[in-house]
Amino acid sequence: MELFTDVVFLSRLQFALVVIFHFCFVPLSVGTGLIMAIMETRYYKSRDPKDAAIARFWVKIFTTCFAVGVASGITMEFSFGTNWADYSRFVGDIFGAPLAAEALFAFFLESTFLGVVIFGRDKISPKFYLASAWLVEFGSCLSALWILIANSWMQTPAGAELSADGSKAVMTNFLQAAFNPSTGPRFFHTLTAIMIVGSFMAIAVAAWYIRKGTFKDFATKTLKVGVVCALVSTCALLVSAHSAAVTVANEQPSKIAMMEGHYDSGTLPLYAVGVVDTENEQVIAPLQLPGFTSFLASNSFDTEYPGLNDIAAENEDIVVEDMPVQLVFQTYHLMVALFGVICVVLLLGLIAVFKKGSTLSSKKWWQWLMIICPVFPMLAIQAGWAVAEVGRQPYVVYPATSSPEGIQLLTSEATSSLTSGELTITLILFVVVYALIAVAFVRLLSFIIKKGPDMVDDVVEEEGVK
Repeated sequence: MELFTDVVFLSRLQFALVVIFHFCFVPLSVGTGLIMAIMETRYYKSRDPKDAAIARFWVKIFTTCFAVGVASGITMEFSFGTNWADYSRFVGDIFGAPLAAEALFAFFLESTFLGVVIFGRDKISPKFYLASAWLVEFGSCLSALWILIANSWMQTPAGAELSADGSKAVMTNFLQAAFNPSTGPRFFHTLTAIMIVGSFMAIAVAAWYIRKGTFKDFATKTLKVGVVCALVSTCALLVSAHSAAVTVANEQPSKIAMMEGHYDSGTLPLYAVGVVDTENEQVIAPLQLPGFTSFLASNSFDTEYPGLNDIAAENEDIVVEDMPVQLVFQTYHLMVALFGVICVVLLLGLIAVFKKGSTLSSKKWWQWLMIICPVFPMLAIQAGWAVAEVGRQPYVVYPATSSPEGIQLLTSEATSSLTSGELTITLILFVVVYALIAVAFVRLLSFIIKKGPDMVDDVVEEEGVK
């Protein structure tokens, strides 16, 4: 129970819960925004009332996810001042710019054209309406970029120097700060993972209607779009994952060491599964491929990386016994394992859609697997964020390899002057309120899916479609 009197732990726990909740809706909104834009493009080209009904359906799904995502994101930003005041003082000169840009250049763009999409279908030209749908998705991606710029700066600081009194980081070059070494790889990796969530959401909805035997035209078209988008996104994810891993290996030595349970200098093996024996400082695993992670990070099996003991010997902030090695190791390998599950699901979807004469979609086990499939990329994303955030401990601003000297901040020095009692009360309130919002969201989403696409009056009634 000592942890629940620790202000730093409670502040981190509260922020983690807020971020986890918020980041359930970011992938859903950005991912389904792509499906919405594609369906609007299909309708623009075909002018088929059935395609119009599909497009309107995905507008509803996107809007629902977007609304909850915005509300939970505002709470997260407020906590920088309430729970992380010392952190805000240290990075305010840097952090304020991307957050302001996110609001001015991304959120306003996204929300303005979302209003056009919701209310302007019959009031503006089809071409402008289609452009609005794509601008909503572009605004969503741009919003994600600015947030990742801010977060990436904490991972690999650049374009800044320490103030004369050592109290804060001062920006010296906006472009270097914004496009620091990890911004590009992390944005590419996050965006491709988000698109998989949206694609799997489309697959899940289509599979639900296949199981129910209703809205057959909707199910067929949506399943094909979802599978194709998932295929493209998954292939892109392989490239982005490699790029992100190389950046971590080059810039954040303690993080890559924790990801592979690496205590002493040497090559990095690859584990499929395993458990870190923290007392004996070794990984217990049924199978390991020596040097394979070194090859993935550097194209050489012989590249050696420092272990946690070597890093601690040169850095007094690193205490090996206190490093969250087990958590980082397990979440990293969970993320990789879930990617394997995603590939299996995608393969089964491709067979059902493109193999001539396939009856796979009629199998109940296939239908249920496809219905629950969005859970897999969503869990993988949450595991990946755990690796990214927990893996940089004990720093909230990590002193990366290429970072200017002195640009670092320990998590223990970043909190506000709140008491453990105040944090506990607000933590409980957050859990209760967010639970109610989650229930309301699930009920609303279920209602939209159960009702299905609204067909216009001049469409001839079909079996299961009105």
